[in-house]
Amino acid sequence: MKCPFCGHDESQVVETRLSEDNTSIRRRRQCSACDKRFTTFERAEVTMPAVVKRDGRRVDYQRHKLRESVNLALRKRPVKTQDVDDAIARIEVRLLSQGSREVPSHQIGEFVMRELQNLDKVAFIRYASVYRSVDDIEAFKLLIDQAHAEGK
Repeated sequence: MKCPFCGHDESQVVETRLSEDNTSIRRRRQCSACDKRFTTFERAEVTMPAVVKRDGRRVDYQRHKLRESVNLALRKRPVKTQDVDDAIARIEVRLLSQGSREVPSHQIGEFVMRELQNLDKVAFIRYASVYRSVDDIEAFKLLIDQAHAEGK
């Protein structure tokens, strides 16, 4: 591992532990040349399935798009960042556990709605109203009833 400070190729691992989200290994390293310390993360490389859009296009899965979508629904809501990280991790586990090389985008949307329903009812309604193209008050009322009924 190259030192980010001096570029030297050798460093020693001083400490190893699981990351906070238990999905990677955090290593503290010390450069053999300049003695400065830095942190690296080791994560298993997995191939996420391709996303099949409604129009049939296939695109690479992009974690940041999922996070942006969830964060937009949760905007100004009292939900901890760790809870959001955990929800995204659960969605990704579901995607990987299917074992498919492709996943329809609507299935990801359903996974997001399930997680948002558990995190924050208002965020669930925000997301679901856009995702399901709710355009009248009766459809909105059904969403609210669904959020209330499944929250019990």
